[in-house]
Amino acid sequence: MFKIQTLNAISPIIHESLSAGSYTISNDEPTPDAILVRSAAMHDMELPESLLAIARAGAGVNNIPIDKCSEQGIVVFNTPGANANAVAELVMGGLLLSSRDIAGGIQWVKTVKDEPNLSKLVEKGKNQFVGPELRGKKLAVIGLGAIGALVANAAAQGFGMDVVGYDPYISVAHAWALSRSVHRADSMEDAIKNADYITIHVPLMADTKGMINDAFIAGLKKGVRILNFSRGELADPEAVKKAIENEQLGGYVTDFPDASLVDVPHVVCLPHLGASTPESEERCAEMAAAQVRDYLERGVIRNSVNLPEIVLGMPEGVRVLLIHRNMPGIVSNISTLISGRGINIQNMLNKSRGDMAVTVLELSQQPDETLLAALGKLNNVVRARMVG
Repeated sequence: MFKIQTLNAISPIIHESLSAGSYTISNDEPTPDAILVRSAAMHDMELPESLLAIARAGAGVNNIPIDKCSEQGIVVFNTPGANANAVAELVMGGLLLSSRDIAGGIQWVKTVKDEPNLSKLVEKGKNQFVGPELRGKKLAVIGLGAIGALVANAAAQGFGMDVVGYDPYISVAHAWALSRSVHRADSMEDAIKNADYITIHVPLMADTKGMINDAFIAGLKKGVRILNFSRGELADPEAVKKAIENEQLGGYVTDFPDASLVDVPHVVCLPHLGASTPESEERCAEMAAAQVRDYLERGVIRNSVNLPEIVLGMPEGVRVLLIHRNMPGIVSNISTLISGRGINIQNMLNKSRGDMAVTVLELSQQPDETLLAALGKLNNVVRARMVG
């Protein structure tokens, strides 16, 4: 029986993958085999020795101590693409919000709702909220992952925009998913040149933090509108504010409010609504639960942010999984220890990712507890467990 701890309210759809016959699920489990989490901050949590996996029901993992997990042999999963449609739909709404000053118009109507002859007043005052149509305008999509590809296709095919995308790391799957009407740029500079709208869909990393800054904005077409539905820290709020005030930016829409921008005209701050749909929450929870189940029961690793992808079929022998540092000689030491106990290795898979690696063995017979303990104590091995 595996024990699962939930740190947030998670959709009950997880029970379809984590059945009551094999799993207990609780929000106060002291010794969990796995944790399902959405937004709960885990950096100050003490991670129990029992913990084998953490699955984030969403794409971002800023709330999880990744390095600490790797050191303890804990696999961290996320659910890329599960909330893509929800975010992409909101981005399309953001394009309209940025272009037509819908939010400003709504607020203005509230201020005059008690005036006599409201309908005439509205007709007279609506000119202050005039904005351009999207059809035929140039949209630069920076980042063509699951969300960026959906936005690019919808803008090109649905809104009739001239869409240019840039992503130096685009996957084959996402490249195939792009409409033929979406043009590929060779550099970000080419993509954003003369763009009327720019939408950013890149992860928050050291080299993307604050990328929307004075220098970035200075090279843009005057009056361009920027959408940031990825991470608030991608933008320097002071640079955005200054560019709005001098009209270099025609608008800025973000799903990550900053106090200095909330009351700035032509800035729309949404309360992180990107994945806030019941469909998205279900898809994220379903995907996270399935990944945890496959890892606990079979050793399969899919969509891990700290360990390599491990694709496995059904076991052909007794399956043992080891998480270790990516150092020379470790696989040899593992093999020597096992063969020294008279056990044959029928199959072996070894894959690495950065400083970490995973070795999966299928043995001719079940190792006893002393052998498993010895494997776990090998130099640079951080965890060894029997799977299944």
